[in-house]
Amino acid sequence: MKQDKGRHLKTLFEALGEKHQFNGTVLAAEDGDILYHHSFGYAELTEKRPLQTNSLFELASLSKPFTALGIILLEEEGILRYEDDVEHWLPGFPYKGVTIRHLMNHTSGLPDYMGWFLTNWDRHKIAVNQDIVNMLMNEGLPGYFEPNEGWLYSNTGYVLLAVIIEKASGMSYADFMKASIFSPVGMKETRVYNRRLRPERMDHYAYGYVYDVHSETYVLPDDLEETNYVVYLDGIQGDGTVNAVAIDLFRFDQALYQDDLISNASKKAAFSPVRLNNGETFDYGFGWVLQNSAEKGRIVSHSGGWPGYSTMMIRYIDHRKTLIYLSNKEEDAEYEQAILKAAENILFDQPYEIPERPADKKKKKIDPAIYSRYVGGYALQDGTAARVTAENDRLYLGITGQLRLELFPSSETCFFLRSLSVEIEFVLDDGAAKSFIIYEDGTEQEAIRTD
Repeated sequence: MKQDKGRHLKTLFEALGEKHQFNGTVLAAEDGDILYHHSFGYAELTEKRPLQTNSLFELASLSKPFTALGIILLEEEGILRYEDDVEHWLPGFPYKGVTIRHLMNHTSGLPDYMGWFLTNWDRHKIAVNQDIVNMLMNEGLPGYFEPNEGWLYSNTGYVLLAVIIEKASGMSYADFMKASIFSPVGMKETRVYNRRLRPERMDHYAYGYVYDVHSETYVLPDDLEETNYVVYLDGIQGDGTVNAVAIDLFRFDQALYQDDLISNASKKAAFSPVRLNNGETFDYGFGWVLQNSAEKGRIVSHSGGWPGYSTMMIRYIDHRKTLIYLSNKEEDAEYEQAILKAAENILFDQPYEIPERPADKKKKKIDPAIYSRYVGGYALQDGTAARVTAENDRLYLGITGQLRLELFPSSETCFFLRSLSVEIEFVLDDGAAKSFIIYEDGTEQEAIRTD
């Protein structure tokens, strides 16, 4: 049976690899046995350096289970408690009542740092964790809700967890992770790595690539206006910047089935859903997304996404099955989900389809003078402000607190975004836009012009 699964996984990924429709490493395992482990495509596109199974990938938010585990280890040693107020570790912290548990569960309501940094940061400097702390301490930014009154995924919270790890352990986040998790588990290649802040020459490093609609080529995110925040946000740790090879993630997966890394009680806490003050629950634990399936049992997973990287680790803990997916070339999100679904079906002896990769997006050539019709302020249905601007014959959409994104024409009134399955259609009245409609995941939202 395991041989059959390995053969089907080989069929799936070789079909994608031969057509250059998958660029990354995949590992699938069952009962501690590796069924399939292979790499396809390139670690570096210019030199055509091939990916190897020991290629090192930026995990992005798949770093969060490691940050949470660092806190769990410190709690087991009695150095901190989940119910400690953040203010205990960061004196003067202005968001009252936020605890370590709230940070791990994404129930803190803390403001998102990315929106502030995109607008206010000096982009000639690389930000580090202390800069996030300074923002929270000094800028008076409102929280989204009171602690444990809601659930909202928070990168800010996991940066603070890394800061607390440093204060509680007396070590740097990178050194603590290595000494307390990576080395004990045998994750020989895994490390915290900020490659722009402290660049090193690494022959097995997998560089992440994004699609440039203008040149119709794949480029480093550093070289694309829309994604060059990877440079000035490179020094931030805790919510990302753990770098790993697939086999190390498999060792981590296996270690979590034993009791010598963390206790059974800690694992139970880590895999328990959030309960809000009103009794509502959310399927997120301590750095893990939780799922219960009648067919597949308990599933704990986490994904990661950062310009050029897409990562996923899925642990089917009742069936001792594991799926690890590391990609370093930007792909359509629905297409990646279809790849993972096919691999999952193989693991559970179900029929699968080899997905077809959508074509790279191409823009239509139109007269950029048309863009002046669309420039102005707009209000979304929830009251959020948006602004359309035109610069250097290019059109942009900025929504308050979010990245400014370039709009690419598919017609004179319809536009698409580079990396998201979103379309924008402008509605004209007497030659000027009176509104635009956002089409996303089968939904429509109208934004009315305000100036």
